[in-house]
Amino acid sequence: MMMQINSECINPKHSLLHVMNKFIAATNNMDETVMVPSLLRDVPLEEEDPKLNNNIICPSKQGDVYGHYLLLKSIKSDMEWGLLRREMNGGAGFLEMAVKSGEENSAEDGADLEQQFHYHLRGIFGVLSKLTVMANRCTNRYKREIGGSSCMA
Repeated sequence: MMMQINSECINPKHSLLHVMNKFIAATNNMDETVMVPSLLRDVPLEEEDPKLNNNIICPSKQGDVYGHYLLLKSIKSDMEWGLLRREMNGGAGFLEMAVKSGEENSAEDGADLEQQFHYHLRGIFGVLSKLTVMANRCTNRYKREIGGSSCMA
């Protein structure tokens, strides 16, 4: 018997797919807007505008907006293509190491799977939200660098 889910009870804003789609859309917008990524080199990460919320913790406070642009594109690619693509290119990424580590520990903590799932789900929500903000900031920063601040939303 198939379980039916009442669609009125589900808020799509709280789904993993919604958060993932929001990040991918922000990254696609960034990619379409940034025509000359090298203009982001040596552009500082910190915003000068005090009205903007600077509480978003960036993965690396050292570097420039260009580094974040590359990071966002890489993460989006990993999300869309998975680990196989990285393996084919000869790189062993963090995700691969985490999967291998998880396989080694799976026998030890099989009873804890639900708790682990919820812990990591909360983590991925937080990370994807921060990455979405970062993609929007990269897009807006690029617009300011090329003098397109009147185009900003």
